[in-house]
Amino acid sequence: MEATPAHNAHLETAEDHDDHGSTPAAWTAVVIITIAFTVGTLAIILGNWPLFWVGVGLVVVGGIVGKAMQAMGLGKKPRATS
Repeated sequence: MEATPAHNAHLETAEDHDDHGSTPAAWTAVVIITIAFTVGTLAIILGNWPLFWVGVGLVVVGGIVGKAMQAMGLGKKPRATS
């Protein structure tokens, strides 16, 4: 069976995976959300419900900050079409 471009359409080049999504926006969001889960876990262990809701709020803040940084150009650049 001969390989045609249609058969190889699902294959991506190494250039498509050069950063694996490692951008300032992504890392900032991940760090904030990791801290949020740590706060939430500690709150559950201590039985401190207000602190738990602070952790939940931090998850939301992490998503918003990541999206805002992406909008400022600190996220992954769009793929160039050929």
